[in-house]
Formats: sequence, structure tokens, C-alpha cells
Amino acid sequence: MTSDRFSSPAGADLTGPATPYRMTVTTTLPHREAVALADEQLAAWLKQEGCEEPPPAPRALTGPPPAGPASTGKAPSRPEPPELTPPGLTASGPAQSRPAPVAERLRLGDRVLLDRDRGPLRGGPAAGRYDRRRLRTPTPHGTQQLTLTVATGADGPTWVRLEAETHSTGNGVRTPCRVPVPELARTLLPLLDATDGLAAVHPAPRVITAGEVDGLIDELCDPERRLPVVVASVPVNLPLDRWVEDVVRPLCHQLPGLATAYVLDPGARTGFNVALEYHSVYGGAVRTYLPEVDPASRCDGARHPVLARGRIEQDIRRAAGLLAREPRRLAADLPLPPPLAAVPVLRVAPAPPRAAVSPAGDQAAARAELAALVREEQQDRAEQQARADELERVRRTLRHERRDNRAGRENRDKQDGREGHEGRDRPELRERHDGRDSRDGHVRAGSHALTGRHCILQGAAGHFAVKPSARPAKPETFTELMARIDEFPLLTFTGDQKNALALDGLRCSGAGWARLAWDGLTALQEYAEAAVRGAAGGDFKQWCEHTPEGCHHFPPRKAVRGESRTVFSHTKWKRERMLPVPESVDASRRAFMGAHLRIGGGRTAPRLHYLDDCSGSGRIYVGYIGLHLTNTRTN
Repeated sequence: MTSDRFSSPAGADLTGPATPYRMTVTTTLPHREAVALADEQLAAWLKQEGCEEPPPAPRALTGPPPAGPASTGKAPSRPEPPELTPPGLTASGPAQSRPAPVAERLRLGDRVLLDRDRGPLRGGPAAGRYDRRRLRTPTPHGTQQLTLTVATGADGPTWVRLEAETHSTGNGVRTPCRVPVPELARTLLPLLDATDGLAAVHPAPRVITAGEVDGLIDELCDPERRLPVVVASVPVNLPLDRWVEDVVRPLCHQLPGLATAYVLDPGARTGFNVALEYHSVYGGAVRTYLPEVDPASRCDGARHPVLARGRIEQDIRRAAGLLAREPRRLAADLPLPPPLAAVPVLRVAPAPPRAAVSPAGDQAAARAELAALVREEQQDRAEQQARADELERVRRTLRHERRDNRAGRENRDKQDGREGHEGRDRPELRERHDGRDSRDGHVRAGSHALTGRHCILQGAAGHFAVKPSARPAKPETFTELMARIDEFPLLTFTGDQKNALALDGLRCSGAGWARLAWDGLTALQEYAEAAVRGAAGGDFKQWCEHTPEGCHHFPPRKAVRGESRTVFSHTKWKRERMLPVPESVDASRRAFMGAHLRIGGGRTAPRLHYLDDCSGSGRIYVGYIGLHLTNTRTN
């Protein structure tokens, strides 16, 4: 299990703006029903806080205009605009000429403002629609802003986004390091039946039994998942109920809407850790599983941080803040789903001109109204400044990344220059430089008959290429393939050649199997060249799905990340896949190689099993080429 990798917030700067809260989930409810439910909960919260209850929102754009304020609600302080879109524009008008809808502004108390708008998404009515509520309430040193957006695309689910942030009106004011989870999030999640991919997003941790382990693993591996999944274990010497109430619930208090939380009971813990041996959690520790979990990858296990039991019990409040840090960062960095990204910028109608006041008029009321307008302008400026600060943070991050990439390219250029100066006469370096010179000129017509290992990548990690093969054709047999396997400098074959050579003796075997295996090795070599430089963009499966231009394409359906859970839990079958590796990779000189390539079909079903250790030793170890190893479909 990965060691504790959470950093301490002791050095956090409390003088800047508080880290905002951002929740993004989907709901199975229809758009109108989700908006009505959100309005109901927002009105209930306002009433509980002693504010005026807002009147019902106007009907949809396609419906008739509202007749007037509802009899059960208080009228807004400012006249409500009769239409949410400028007159003269019809639904059939071009999307380019349609201005964003104008929000209505309601004053519900002293410095309490509610802005409401709705309309079509950018792209026109056919693209979908949205409803938005922005609530501003006063704080001792500024304004707290809560924004709720419901957006539904033309052919997709309904997305709900809730943002809470604090805007300071003064310089150097100490604010909390993060905005707390809004109470509205805790009440809305169960009512909306909120989901994130396959997972239900619930406000409190849920206990997982042995029969639910398979479903939990499916959630972890779901490619559509956006939120982290937090899994807590229970110490063997403590009862489950007591640990959940005293430790897990307070620990997950800051996670509603940012992550889904589970607790493994003793029966589920064993099955979970057997199936995810590289991603296990036990002994009272809590593990955060980020999106795109790869159960078969030892290297991927280091990506998912663990919070140890000792640190939790030392200061549970501090541990709760540490646990919420990664979900908060992920919620802030993830791009918006297309429907939410198509929501236009909120536009508030300017204040209507005030009627002239007679000399004997109420001067105090005029001054109060003027002060309110000044405060509203200050709030708008504070929000604009917050957006500018966030944009500057993004620019600063991109600037640092460009500087690091430039420094990396300069170091590689210096290294290449030293190699060219010191070892120009060495055969391997001369071959590398000859390959680069040929790319700068032209590629000979006969190069298309080579193996395809001529891959040029341009990206954040720089410009590099994989050395083209000196052999003119792919091998026709596995005997020839094994004789030429040293042509792949970043691949090491550690298995028994007899299994591969035996494939040549099968009657159903042909040159197709050997050529397909060679294609797989070629793609693995190109992937390894990119991975050791940090330019692969994911694992080998993702590389096959998004092969860079100029690289050899291997069918993604033939690249398998890992074996099934049945193979994981079967001792004999798992032992067959414990294949040789150097002692520097594993002290036992054996490693589980669940990742494999399909190089044939039918009952024989040849396979190529490998271990991706590019992030460790910088190599890929091929431990087996031969007939399909034992599983439920083999005899």
C-alpha cells in the first residue's frame, strides 16, 4: 500500500482568497423538475436565515409571460423585466445574433441579492437550455456568493453545478483557507439522486459489504467518472459502527459533492484488497482513488494517495482538511462538461432611473437606496476581481509549465550535442544521428515497407523520434521474431522462448500471428519512448486509442489493461501470470503481468503479457508470448 502522501497545510497562506467550493454532478430528473427542486430548497434556506422568500421564477421562454407577482410571495424590490430575452428576437433567429438573457435582480434583505436568469445554451435553442441562480449574502469582510446552475444539452443528461466562493472587499483580510461545504449541497444531493458516471453521489459515507465489492470496483474503473472515490478501512480490533460514527463521518465532513465515500466492512475488505492488490487499503487507513484507475498497474497505485490511521487519530479535524484537499483541487481543475461550458455569462439589467424626489421627500430613503446601489457595484467589482485573479493563476501555471518544458528541451539539446561531439564515430550514435538527418530531409520511398517504428511526437515534452528499424520487413515466424526482439531497445523479454517458438508448430498458425505480435512490440516500443519522457498521456491502452500522428497504430481492442477479477482471485491462474522480472523491479524476481495483447483468436488465442515499468526502470518487460494462459474459457 502506498505510503501517506498528503502534505501538511501548516504553511497555507490565509491572507488570499478562500479556495472556492465547486460541485458538478448529473441527475436523472427532468430539467424543469430539477430547477423547481433547487428553487424550493434555496427558498427554504433563505427563510431559515431570516431573509425574504423570493417570488416564483418566471415561466420558461416558450411559455406565456408571467401575469404578475404571485399572491403567496413578496414582490421584488425592483420591477421585473417582462421578458428574459430582448424583444424582436424569435427562437428561429441565428444563434450568433442572440444576446445572452438578462437576469432579474431581487433584493431580499440588507445586502442580500438574488439574480435569476434562464435561456438557451450558446448555439441556440437546439443546443439545450439552462437555469441559473446567484445569491449574494454579506460576511464580516466581504460577500459570500452561491451560484447554482442547471443545464441540459440537446441529447444528454441534466447537469447541476453549485459554486460557493467568498469575495473580500479589503486588502490583507485574513480569510479561511477554503469555503465550507454549503448546506444547500448536503440537502440537494439526496433529493436530486445525483450521479457521477456509474456512482451515486451521496452526502455521507456508505458501508460496502462483500456482495457489493464488484460494483465498487466497476465504479473505480468507470472511464466516465469525474469525482474521486474515497474508500475507508476499519481496524480489525474495533467495531464497524463505532469507527464509522467516531472517525469516518467527521473525516468525510468536507467531501459532500466533491467525492463519493465508502467504508469497507471486514468481509468486503478482503475481497477488495485481493482484487486490487496494487491499490489496497487496510488497517484503518483511508485511500483516495482518482479517476482512471488501472487495477493491473503497479505504477498506477502510487497515483492514489493514502491517509494513514495514525495521522487521522492524531488530529481528525486536520486530517479532514487534508483529505478534502485533492478533491477540491480536482474540482477546480477539471474542465466543465459541454452543457455547462455553453452557459452564457450572467448579465444583470442596469438599475432603472429613480424618480425625482421633491424637496420635502424622504431624503433618508434616497440615501439608503444610493448606498445599496454602491454596495451592489462593490460586489460586482469584487466578483470581477476574483475572476481576474483566477485567470492570472491559470496564466501563471501555464507560464511555469512552459518554462519547465523549455528547460527540459535545452537539457536534451545539450545532451544530444555532447553525444554528437564525443561519439560521432560510435555505430549506435551514428545511426541515431543519421535517422534524425533523414527526417530533416525526406523519407525514402522504401521506408513504408519498414516496421513502422518511425514515430515523431511534438508536445509538452519536446520533439523526439524513435529510431527506424534497419530490417526491411516484419518477421514471418516467431522464430525470426525472437531472434530480432533485441531491435526494441526499451523492451526486455524475460520469459521462456519455447512458448513463443511452439506457436510456429500449430497448423492454424501463420505469418499473421507473428506480424501482429511484431506490430504490438513496435507500438510498445514507441509508447515506451514517449512514456520515459512523460509525453505518453496515459497508459498503453490510451496510447492505442489516441495514437499520435506518425506512430504505428495498434488496435485498441487488442490491448487489455488487466485480467478479470476471477483470475485475480484464483491462486493457480494468478501464479501462471507471475512472470520473471529483474531483481531491481521486484525483490522476488517475479511480478504479476495482467496487462496483455491479443495476438490471435479461437481456442489457442495467443497472448503477449507485459509489465509497464516506464515510470520506474524506464523499460517494459515482456514476460510471456504463447498460447492463452488458463482462465474460465480455457481447458
